[in-house]
Amino acid sequence: MHFPRSALVLSVLVLSSLASATRYPLTVTDDLGRSVTLPKEPRRIVAMLPSHTETLVAIGAGDKLVAVDRFSNYPKNVVDRLPKVGSGFSPNIEAIVALKPDLVLANESTDSRLTEKLAAAGLTVYGGTAQTYNEVFEKIGVLGRLTNREAGATRLITSMRTDLNVLQRSVQKRPKVSTYYEVDPSPYSVGPNSFIGVLLQKAGGQTIIPARLGDFPKVDPELIVKADPQVMVGLNLDDARKRPGWGGLQAVKALKVYKPTDEERDALSRPGPRLAVALRTLIRMLHPEALK
Repeated sequence: MHFPRSALVLSVLVLSSLASATRYPLTVTDDLGRSVTLPKEPRRIVAMLPSHTETLVAIGAGDKLVAVDRFSNYPKNVVDRLPKVGSGFSPNIEAIVALKPDLVLANESTDSRLTEKLAAAGLTVYGGTAQTYNEVFEKIGVLGRLTNREAGATRLITSMRTDLNVLQRSVQKRPKVSTYYEVDPSPYSVGPNSFIGVLLQKAGGQTIIPARLGDFPKVDPELIVKADPQVMVGLNLDDARKRPGWGGLQAVKALKVYKPTDEERDALSRPGPRLAVALRTLIRMLHPEALK
């Protein structure tokens, strides 16, 4: 029997979508070691982190969002129409409960106790975010399973890895540039095993922060002076010049101090779908000649 090609393609698509469909009830373990069970596919989701919001939209689950945290600002056409329900450290529990979500995506921070507070209010909560580069892709996969969007998650991971590999190849043979990346002026920076630290390596750089200090440590400014980085990211040149002992650093003298735009900073600080935007931003600062 001969089947039309269009019918064959359609049947393959249907079978592949069935194969990747999530089966409920589903139980997963979150980053706090809690067992989280979803009896059925969630239809009403509250995302309490921008990376969760962006990931849900990118995997095709944006229509399930009923509210987001106050820092979620991308994609604008989605988040602008959604209510904001506070943040990890200042959640509006009453507003979240009133929305009757069947899943809340929170962080795993024991400092904010967000997951604990939401669970105590009787909500189903998954507490977890990516801290390392590889965890970004793992978490996209988890969100795909939770929301029955595994095929969308697989497509996103594949396209992200393709874009990242192309960008990485552009700087593969270039010398590593020692880099100080400032998360905030305290100063907090990034270790080599954090997702930003790995992005720096892929951009042809190397964080000056030793791994023993952790992924996002508060550092002694003297360490930065001694390391004498070739490039600084996360602050502007005037601020760098004002700090004690920084005026003579390589990066400052060579005017290689870069403050990302707000949009670039969001992409750099959120472990989610915009990793390629973040990598391109770092390459532009560390090896601008590679993008010409």
